[in-house]
Amino acid sequence: MRTLNDFNFENKKALIRVDFNVPLNENFEVTDATRIVSAKPTIIKILEDGGSCILMSHLGRPKGFQDAFSLGHIAEKVEDILGVEVKFIKDCVGAEVEAAAASLEPGQVLLLENLRYYKEETAGDKGFAEQLSKLGDVYVNDAFGTAHRAHASTTIVAEFFPENKCFGSLLAQEIESIEKVMKTGEKPVLAILGGAKVSSKITIIENILDKVDHLIIGGGMSFTFVKAQGGKIGNSICEDDKMPLALDILKQAKEKNVQVHIPVDVIAADDFSNDANTQILDINDIPDGWEGVDAGPKSRAQFHDIVMQSKTILWNGPLGVFEMESFAGGTIELGNSIAEATKNGAFSLVGGGDSVAAVKQFGFENKVSYVSTGGGAMLESLEGKTLPGIAAILE
Repeated sequence: MRTLNDFNFENKKALIRVDFNVPLNENFEVTDATRIVSAKPTIIKILEDGGSCILMSHLGRPKGFQDAFSLGHIAEKVEDILGVEVKFIKDCVGAEVEAAAASLEPGQVLLLENLRYYKEETAGDKGFAEQLSKLGDVYVNDAFGTAHRAHASTTIVAEFFPENKCFGSLLAQEIESIEKVMKTGEKPVLAILGGAKVSSKITIIENILDKVDHLIIGGGMSFTFVKAQGGKIGNSICEDDKMPLALDILKQAKEKNVQVHIPVDVIAADDFSNDANTQILDINDIPDGWEGVDAGPKSRAQFHDIVMQSKTILWNGPLGVFEMESFAGGTIELGNSIAEATKNGAFSLVGGGDSVAAVKQFGFENKVSYVSTGGGAMLESLEGKTLPGIAAILE
């Protein structure tokens, strides 16, 4: 795996695919700069070597050239975070861009306009990728969030740098973190899968059963497993058509000697609202008119014990409707348990949109080992797929 450390960037121009697809408010101000901050170590390493950086990214899903999606809106924020001047150019290919890149001095940074202004980017167009390749001497992919897409800037452009391509430090960290869970992690290995639907996690479950010792199934998806085994789940969310699959997963787990843990009790509500009436119920005995919205106290205690005995922990998905304050307790307590285990030496990886949102919301970001920056890419990695953006650097 070739990383930044395999290159000296002195007098070299690094063409870096970053993931600056950040949220903006109505005044076009960045509301969460995590992705920019995450790319900083790669950029600074290249500048300190005596190289220059050409940054390319997409922002949103524009239909053609729409100013609302211009990366010009974030140039000042990128400059603030990097602590160096960032030049911005209102295009990403063509003679003007090539001239701007060619004139870059060591230590300088150029931010290109939104790649997705061109449909050729998402189409993985080779001619467009070749135009991008003219801008730099070395190609660095540091955009894990888009590594699962075979776009021109994430995959195809690498073909034009057969010897001069590498992973940035963020992408290398992402790969190493997933490998720790899937291949090299110290046992016991625990996977915690939550969220609403079994269907969105099937491939992950099937792929990780060979790698884990414990599997906690929480959140809405647990009710499909409970109902499949004959439990009464009231009005709780359930994918009836996935019940045979749930039973098959339990059977596979038993054959592979994986201990599956499903909540034993829940906080149930009589309405899907923060102000609903609630009661603690056995998960197998929820009456009609009530729905499970969070893990109950017995489940939380059991999950705590399992987390504390684990040495490698993957957390993907909340235990309840954490967006509502009344039903966030299970997810918060799980976060506390994982933070404690991490402090005691366990390796913990958090990934997937909702888990990452929960970790940030409740202040666990710096209390776990690694928080993944890529939702879809993270899930596809856990499913065992080779991501095109990663394969392109390894080839």
